[in-house]
Amino acid sequence: MTVLIRRLVYWQALLAALASGLMLAIAHGFETFGGLAPCTLCLKQREVYWAALAVGLVGAALYRMAGSERTRRGAAALLTVIFLYGAYLAAYHAGAEWKWWPGPTACTGAGGAVSLQSMTDLLNGAKVKPPRCDEAAWVWLGLSMAGWNSLLSLALAGFSAASALTKKAKA
Repeated sequence: MTVLIRRLVYWQALLAALASGLMLAIAHGFETFGGLAPCTLCLKQREVYWAALAVGLVGAALYRMAGSERTRRGAAALLTVIFLYGAYLAAYHAGAEWKWWPGPTACTGAGGAVSLQSMTDLLNGAKVKPPRCDEAAWVWLGLSMAGWNSLLSLALAGFSAASALTKKAKA
């Protein structure tokens, strides 16, 4: 078991980057194949994963080249902060969906997928109506995408924090 833990810690930055890429791919799949257009808060949550993807790849590359524990732990600490922010943002979004607090004013448009008619209306000068942030577009086991995102971001933050606090990692 300790060998597995050491390997996970050693590869943590790369694993965080892969998890971020997977989350972005899933979000894109819901948009492309599920017809669920992202709201303003959804797009902000994606920015968190783009940042984590970049930090994870750069951190993994620097650690492989330099082999410095300081580099590995620094990348893990930065990833912890990024994922904690992502968990906060997703929890805020989920709370707005449950009407626990108001969402941002930018999310007051009517939701829905982009259609040919809406594109024609846009070309004719109509205003764009973004999806609503205060309505869950998809729910599974009682949690919306934002709720699941919050839990997954917390798990990734915990994994990153554990790696940052681990003193020595060897594959």
